[in-house]
Amino acid sequence: MAAARGVLYVHSAQPALCPHIEWAVAGVLGVPVNLTWTPQPAAPGTLRAQAEWVGRPGTAAAIASSLMGWQRIRFEITEDASPGVDGSRHAYTPSLGPFTAVIGANGDILVPENRLRTAMMLAAQGRVVLEEELDRLLGKPWDEELESFRYAGEGAPVRWLHAAG
Repeated sequence: MAAARGVLYVHSAQPALCPHIEWAVAGVLGVPVNLTWTPQPAAPGTLRAQAEWVGRPGTAAAIASSLMGWQRIRFEITEDASPGVDGSRHAYTPSLGPFTAVIGANGDILVPENRLRTAMMLAAQGRVVLEEELDRLLGKPWDEELESFRYAGEGAPVRWLHAAG
């Protein structure tokens, strides 16, 4: 099976959560994980870290699942497309919850047909505004919320993580 690769961005986490985040990622990768934590200026009192990883396809989803639900964490994890497998992007914020998108080989978000049909149906029923629903399907609210955290992390150290096996 071809190896997948991607990047984990922990944009902000309470210091007490940092070891738990490392354990959760290590549980998915099957190897010990020691992230380099630095202060997050966009949220004083929190820390940030990022790591590039290599593992089997689906690793990003597994890491995202292991981190979701912790209310005081903001993260994104990407998985590049690999032979026969689309890429993915997962994001989580305390106020918005989880976001997941399929990413094509060229880097574009791919919205499945049924999700588009549902958005159009809900808009026709007056239950959503189509433009706002499309923005949600493309992750715009998550991008807007995370942008200040991304900018604050420029120049932060990056570490490589390799899955076992």
